[in-house]
Amino acid sequence: MTSTLFEGMLAAAPLIPSGYIGSLLAIAIALICGLLSTRLMKIIGLPNVTGYLIMGLIIGPHALGLIGEDVLPSSGGGLQIVSTVALGFIGFSIGVEFKLSHIREIGKSAITITFFQALSATLCVDLGLYALSFALPNVMTSYEALILGAIATATAPAATLMVVRQYKAKGIVTGTLLPVVALDDAVGLIVFAISNSIAISLANSAAGIGGDISALDIVVWPILEIVCSLVIGLGVGALLSVVPRFFKSRDNRTIATIICVFLSLGICQLFELFEEKGWVPFALSDLLVCMMAGATFVNLRKEAGVMMEGTDRWTPAVLMLFFILSGAELDVMMFAENTWLIVCILAYVVLRCVGKYFGTMAGAAVTKSDKNVRNYLGITLFPQAGVAIGMATMCKTEFAKEAAAAIANGNATAAELLNHVGANIVTITMCAVLIYELVGPVLTKWALSRAGEISPENLRRRRKNVPVFATAGTEAPAAPESQADASAQQTAEQPSSSSDSSEAN
Repeated sequence: MTSTLFEGMLAAAPLIPSGYIGSLLAIAIALICGLLSTRLMKIIGLPNVTGYLIMGLIIGPHALGLIGEDVLPSSGGGLQIVSTVALGFIGFSIGVEFKLSHIREIGKSAITITFFQALSATLCVDLGLYALSFALPNVMTSYEALILGAIATATAPAATLMVVRQYKAKGIVTGTLLPVVALDDAVGLIVFAISNSIAISLANSAAGIGGDISALDIVVWPILEIVCSLVIGLGVGALLSVVPRFFKSRDNRTIATIICVFLSLGICQLFELFEEKGWVPFALSDLLVCMMAGATFVNLRKEAGVMMEGTDRWTPAVLMLFFILSGAELDVMMFAENTWLIVCILAYVVLRCVGKYFGTMAGAAVTKSDKNVRNYLGITLFPQAGVAIGMATMCKTEFAKEAAAAIANGNATAAELLNHVGANIVTITMCAVLIYELVGPVLTKWALSRAGEISPENLRRRRKNVPVFATAGTEAPAAPESQADASAQQTAEQPSSSSDSSEAN
């Protein structure tokens, strides 16, 4: 009875019929709702990205219908370019954090722990969900498990840095945590590029299209996709590094940075066209190309940080819109149709946490790190947000393209299966992000407190005056003790106009 009532509520007609809200009006509605959600999240003490996702769900086509499905990115609507551009800047911002001098400074310990915890999370989710696919074959498939395992690598530094700043945490765990979250997403993007390519081949085979799977499909083409993406990103980043020699004004340098991201995305779209025509056997990864462009740029030009400040002034609106649209694509009707999906969501959340925690313990044991690092660092890596959403969105978009190709070939059954895979990935990822963003900061505070890196005075004062989840602190942070801490504080102390962009990572 409850399920029938739930389904009836969700099946109610939207407030505004589809087709009446164009792309520009949809953008205005989304941004207005996003601004209102930031005030609400500040009052109740939750990260802004949580408010964006919830607000998107409320105004999306599966609820109030203020934004119709015809304009959403997954439907090929007018707002598809928003998601593409947002993903580009997410990748570029990850690359800018990948500075070689900083990597050499943090040492082998943090790098080893990063690889151990990221790959351990992938392995746990892959194996656990693959086993679940035998028990629930109508809910979970092997290729969905493969994609979710790759998404599991991503960690959201914004929630972690927020706790570090608010409680002025200092110590060996904090010092190791900051570089790990900076490197984590770079590893995740590479794992995702491989897993997503293999999953598409498996899904096409299961749908009865694309022929038999060969070594080229699951090994050669995914590796070539990564290599070509990195090479092209390297070239675009090197080209951007020449700009400061000829353009000195801040505005022109900001424009050049934006051009770099658009050029990277444009080349990726060109490769997609070549793939559709059969001229090349693979496309490029938007996230990887932009990440490599940012990494190359930041390592070749010392002015990179100043130029990124200009870019950060206008990207918050794009990222806010991206998260709201991501929430709008979450179809909660899937729960009414199959309540076993909740089991898959909980399994993903638990398996990822297990992988992160024990992978960190293993990496810390190999590098003979401090016992507090072994016991508590893994807990601080649970939060997940922007990059995971970006991966899920990219996955849904690519599966939607495969579905469109299947329809063009008259195979509606295959198209339905492929579209369902993309929707499943987005639903599980979005719900998991909401859970992580709710409990992640609390667990991070607990872990740092148990490690003795939050003084009792700060803990008592913050408990009285500042909510644990507050998105902005009222006190200036203490002077950093290392370059890693300084970098973290600089990220956490950016002006409010760009604070939301840190959620992207």
